[in-house]
Parts: sequence; structure tokens; C-alpha cells
Amino acid sequence: MTSPHISVLYSSSLIDARVQALATEIGEAGYRNLLVVAILKGSFMFAADLLRAMHGAGMAPEVEFMTLSSYGDGLVSSGQIRVLRDIDTDVAGRDVLIVDDILESGRTLAYARQLMAERGARTVDVAVLLEKPGKRKAEIEADYIGFLCPDQFVVGYGMDAAHAWRQLPYVGVIHEDETA
Repeated sequence: MTSPHISVLYSSSLIDARVQALATEIGEAGYRNLLVVAILKGSFMFAADLLRAMHGAGMAPEVEFMTLSSYGDGLVSSGQIRVLRDIDTDVAGRDVLIVDDILESGRTLAYARQLMAERGARTVDVAVLLEKPGKRKAEIEADYIGFLCPDQFVVGYGMDAAHAWRQLPYVGVIHEDETA
């Protein structure tokens, strides 16, 4: 099996500039007692960079991690969301910012937002690196969007294909049958 060709869709420098701008926007929103909830696994790079940028913008949010799944053992979403790892922090009365890699169907993020609201969060906003608006299956909009993404399968910057390519410092598109 040959290695796929991966073309750069969003370079690391472009991502860095956008993350800095998002941190500035978030800093201007007036959050109080902010808790950032990063959705694992895909958001880990974006969340880390965003949190560092938020620190640089003078913010000091607390951070939690949550793992949600809608896939089970299959390759296609079941539509049923399961909490594989929950947060430990009480969100009642707090501002919560959910951070994820991509908003596509919206099911997972809608579930996470509703869960935080049901637990008594004062506000629940969503920040995503990528949005694919044509794929929406749930009623949800992100409050902060890094980039509108074309309808292509993307990897890198935390996002994977069968657990590969998360380490790439950019977001790329896999081209399986392309010859150099």
C-alpha cells in the first residue's frame, strides 16, 4: 500500500493567525468564570493553541475534556451520542465554551451544548476550527468558526483517518490515487 498524497488546505501559519483572531473575539465577549470544554480526540491541537492564545489575550479559563462518540464500532454515525469521558467540573452558573475540531452533522455538538445547558451553565457557546455547513443534521450553529471547509475529508491538526495523520501541523486533504 502506498502512502497517500496529502495536499495542504489550511497551512499552519494560516491556522495560527486565525486562532489568534478567534482568541481576541472570545476575549471581547465578556465571559465570566469561563470553562473551556475540549471535545476529544480531534480538538486537542486546536484547543491547546486556542487556550494559549486566550492566555495571551489576558484570559484565564479553566479547562476540561470530554469524549463523545456516535460511531460505536461502525464507520457510519449511529446518530446516538454516548459520553465516553465526562467532565468533572460543575458547570452550574458558569459560562462554558465547547471547543471542537469540526462542525459537520452537528449531532455531537448539539448534544454537548444541550448537556451543559441542562447542567445549569449560564451560557454555552461553541468554537470550531472547521465548519461544513452543507452536512448539518442537527439544529446548531457555532459561535466562533475558524474556517468554512469544503466538503472534503480532512486530516491533520488533530483530525485523523483511522487514527493516522493527527500530528500534521496543518489541515490537509487526502488524495489516495494521485500519482506524483
